[in-house]
Amino acid sequence: MLSGEDSQIGRKVVEHKLATADELAMCEARLNEQIQAGKKVTLADVLVESGYVTRSQVERLTKALDDDSMYRPAQQIPGFQILGKIGQGAMATVFKAKQLSLDRIVAIKVLPRRLSDNPEFVDRFYREGRAAARLNHANIVQAIDVGEAGGYHYFVMEYIDGDTVYDRLAAGKRFDETEAVNIILQCAKALAHAHSRGFIHRDVKPKNVMITKESQVKLADMGLAREVSDYETATAEAGRAYGTPYYISPEQIRGEISIDFRADVYSLGATFYHMVTGKVPFDGPTPSAVMHRHLKEPLVPPDHLNTTLSAGIGEIIEVMMAKKRDDRYATTKELISDLQGVLQGEAPFQARKRYDQSMLQSIADTGETVSIPTADDLSPPEPNPTNWTAILLLAAFLGLSLLLNLAQCVMQK
Repeated sequence: MLSGEDSQIGRKVVEHKLATADELAMCEARLNEQIQAGKKVTLADVLVESGYVTRSQVERLTKALDDDSMYRPAQQIPGFQILGKIGQGAMATVFKAKQLSLDRIVAIKVLPRRLSDNPEFVDRFYREGRAAARLNHANIVQAIDVGEAGGYHYFVMEYIDGDTVYDRLAAGKRFDETEAVNIILQCAKALAHAHSRGFIHRDVKPKNVMITKESQVKLADMGLAREVSDYETATAEAGRAYGTPYYISPEQIRGEISIDFRADVYSLGATFYHMVTGKVPFDGPTPSAVMHRHLKEPLVPPDHLNTTLSAGIGEIIEVMMAKKRDDRYATTKELISDLQGVLQGEAPFQARKRYDQSMLQSIADTGETVSIPTADDLSPPEPNPTNWTAILLLAAFLGLSLLLNLAQCVMQK
């Protein structure tokens, strides 16, 4: 008798025309023989040994089964009608659905079975829902409900009809300055709202910046969000780098306990950098190499890669991505003020002020001396008597030489 998983694998093999029904029947017979002989094998093992499928094909079929097994319980979430799958990541599958009671379209994120038995992932999943539920802002994806059905955990949220900044970057787009500033400004307003309520996002990146068909920005995925006051979670996570390597802040890489809003400012700055230059701020062959560069390597100014950028944008990004968080914006509202300023053609006052302070501090740290000009330094220099004497003597010598030459010419005539 075949197990449920073996039966499903067999069905998928035939559906994908990797083997015929007769060939599958032969493999099932061999499987039963080996099981009766005391061997611990699966139908997938026999199919691979018989040459009908490869191991990589089995892995893909298993993943497809996981999708199917998730889709069925999703159909049974009370009060919702599943309309189709939107996308899938390592942590969850997202479905488009209709909320029957209000007759509106929503998105439902479902945690896969393989993670549902892991308390850490389940806790993070519900923490995302709770964090999003406490935030109410036009630029943050709205939370609707969380729950469990058929052993699967789900999170219902606002459905966004649009794409992400990541989608556009992946298609080769480099954002022009005005468009990028408008998107980053909306993200900054979303973060300011979260920060004012004691939350830090900790995973700001292009994939989590959604754009509707009406060009409204929605910050998504509060899966790593944490309350600043949550010392217990901060202590439990100490020493571990939570975030995405291309956009993670130095203090997150070091696994510091006292992470605050400035980590989000850094990640938003890295996203901003990618949008206007078409390149991530730091790259490398491995995630650890990328993170090492965030910690140690100086940032290539964005206007060196995109010479059409205004000086103000470069200053804003460099302050957002300062390696020392004390050199970044003192508040998210300061960042918003500068972004609004450059949209109006003004200089980024807060960034310029912090940039100048940083430069002066750098001079102080290196021990260089700075001379301040006095009134005497600014006065025209007094004539040097020694120089005037030399000039007069030279003039006399030249005059005498001229007279001698004239006399010589007269004598020759």
